[in-house]
Amino acid sequence: MISGIVLSLNVGAAEHNPAKPVGKTGIGKQPVDHPVTVRPPGPKTTGLHSGVVGDYIGDVKHHGGDDQAVYAYATEDYAWWAAELGRDLPPGLFGENLTTEGLDLLNAVIGERWQVGETVILQPTFGRIPCSTFQHRMGEPRWIKRFTQANRTGVYLRILTPGDIHPGARIRVTDRPSHGLTVAEAFDIYMHNPGRLARLLDADELPAGMHAEIEKRLAPAR
Repeated sequence: MISGIVLSLNVGAAEHNPAKPVGKTGIGKQPVDHPVTVRPPGPKTTGLHSGVVGDYIGDVKHHGGDDQAVYAYATEDYAWWAAELGRDLPPGLFGENLTTEGLDLLNAVIGERWQVGETVILQPTFGRIPCSTFQHRMGEPRWIKRFTQANRTGVYLRILTPGDIHPGARIRVTDRPSHGLTVAEAFDIYMHNPGRLARLLDADELPAGMHAEIEKRLAPAR
């Protein structure tokens, strides 16, 4: 059984965001030493926004909602970026709620199930498409392009079973869909390889809005 741990549990408060007209962001997440409750937040623009109670999301048009309820990033991918950038990258810097250890997020399969602790069940939906807020936070030249090309995107997750997550909780991958579409493959196709878009439709667990968009893009060719 594939397993890892929640190395750091991170929550963001509202702060000024000069990168977008919305004016505020919760990307500046900080580690907490207590359990947090996760629950499905509902629709992206009209729901509770973040799936993590107490976590702030500013740009509710593009972030949050049931299909982006929780964001995870691997310490192993942080180590890769730290070597590339020549700087320390502490947990939470990329705005993730869960900094994981021991899980290969590049090869996480869309729709697989993560049991976190005793009760919480999470499900990968897609990778993170970087935005101007992330660019501003990192202060690195061409960060959006570099992050996209590296395809170390981390994983957005929906919440199938709510509950409390503790720092240090064990994460177990309990089920993987037979389609085998990984987060890395899906992201590469969506961003760089439109000729293979039909492959994404193999994963029913992709966000419904993305499914509809892909169907529309493929329609003229069918």
